[in-house]
Amino acid sequence: MNETTSFLPEFEAGTVWLVGAGPGDPGLITLLARHALRHADWVVHDALVGPGVLAMAGPDAKIESVGKRGGHESPKQTDINARLVALAGQGYRVLRLKGGDPFVFGRGADEAMALAAAGVKFRVVPGVTAGVGGLAYAGIPTTQRDMNSAVAFVTGHGQDGNLPSGVDWDSLARGAPVLVFYMALRQLDRLVEHLLAAGRPADEPVAIVSKASTPDQMVIESTLGQVTAAVAIHAPPPPAMLVVGPVVALRDTLNWWRP
Repeated sequence: MNETTSFLPEFEAGTVWLVGAGPGDPGLITLLARHALRHADWVVHDALVGPGVLAMAGPDAKIESVGKRGGHESPKQTDINARLVALAGQGYRVLRLKGGDPFVFGRGADEAMALAAAGVKFRVVPGVTAGVGGLAYAGIPTTQRDMNSAVAFVTGHGQDGNLPSGVDWDSLARGAPVLVFYMALRQLDRLVEHLLAAGRPADEPVAIVSKASTPDQMVIESTLGQVTAAVAIHAPPPPAMLVVGPVVALRDTLNWWRP
C-alpha cells in the first residue's frame, strides 16, 4: 500500500462492508468503495450496480447478483441477510454493493441490523445518493439559496408496492419547497393526486430523471398537473426519480452533462 492509500482501512476476513456504488457513473464511487472492490473475496450486488463498477472488482472475486426488480421474482431480504452472514462466517471478505447510498432507501440498515444480531463485524461506506448526484447530472440542484432552504426525500412506494403509509401529505407539501421522490413511476398517478390535493400548484415545474448519470439518462421536464401524461408519452424506464419545485427551472442554464 503506497502513501496515498495508507489511510484506507484493512478489509478484514470474515467481515462485511455495506458499500454505496453511487447513482450509475462509475466515476462517482468513493476511494473506500474502490478499495473494497479491489480486496473483496465476494461481491454481492444490487440490480442497480452497473458493469463499469463491477469491472473494478479483483480478478479472483466471486460476483453474485441479488438484485430486486418490480414485477420479477427476486431474492427475499431475509435470504440476502442470511447469505451475508453465511459468507462472512466462512471467512470471506464480503462486499455488499448497493446502488446510491446504502442507508438511503436501500435496505442497508436492515442488513446492518441482521449482521449485528449475528455478531458479524461490518463497516458502512456511504455513497452518492441519486437524489443528489443523479439530479446534478440532470442539471437540477437540490438547493439554490434564492429558491429553497429545505428539501425532502421521499420513497415513491413502500414494501408492498403502494404509496408509503404514514406520510402526512399536507405537511409534506407545505414543509419543503423541493420534493424528491425515489422510485417514482409505479405510483406516479396517486402521488401527483396527493400533492395537488395538498395544495401544490398544477403549474409547478417538475422533472422525471430516469437512469441518472448513465449513458441512458432521460430527463422529462413538465408540470405537476401534466407529468403523468408526459410519462405516458415518453415511457421513461426505471429507476426514475420525480423532483418537484422551482429548482427544476434552473436546468435551462445548468444542463451541463451529455451522455
